[in-house]
Amino acid sequence: MLKIQKFTFNPFAENSYIVWDDETKESAIFDPGCYDENEKKDIDSFISLNNLIIKYLINTHCHLDHIFGSCYIKSKYQVIYYAPEEDMPLLKQASQQASMFGLEIKEICMPDQFIKDGLKLKLGNSGIEFLFTPGHTAGGYCAYSRADKLCISGDVLFDGSIGRTDLPGGHYDQLLKSIREKLFILPDDTIVYPGHGEATSIGKEKKTNPFFN
Repeated sequence: MLKIQKFTFNPFAENSYIVWDDETKESAIFDPGCYDENEKKDIDSFISLNNLIIKYLINTHCHLDHIFGSCYIKSKYQVIYYAPEEDMPLLKQASQQASMFGLEIKEICMPDQFIKDGLKLKLGNSGIEFLFTPGHTAGGYCAYSRADKLCISGDVLFDGSIGRTDLPGGHYDQLLKSIREKLFILPDDTIVYPGHGEATSIGKEKKTNPFFN
């Protein structure tokens, strides 16, 4: 069975997640936004206290608030780093993006593998599958576990909202199509863990999200 822990990091209040198999402790870190030393200590302490074995680093997409801590995590834990190939232009320009906000990214790490639609990764006795959901960026992905009824949605779907589409790579109609065709077909009791804000469910968003009702 998978467990999940949320951390809210950096000036953009971005949600980073650790997902792990409760029997084997094999884990994945999604969208590590840890920016300063205290935030890095927070995530390190949780990993240490829970004896987690970090196997994967995953960026659902490559906006800078989701990648601040990627190089730190990759270096410290020697993980396999996955990110969307379509978002490589965003990743390569992250330092310039950060400077626009008065922030700094000292190092950019390139992924070891690209996420593909339908990619499946094992965490001990559990697994996650990737759904291609572009629209917020050209290469956005969501991570889904049918067995554990959870979906990490990045900045695709939020509680009562959807991701912005006015940034480079964004496309409004494509994002709505991604949500309808990839997320709203999931069981209603699937819990959605977004890149900002609080968790929601597929059933709730189908009924009440103003972009679809």
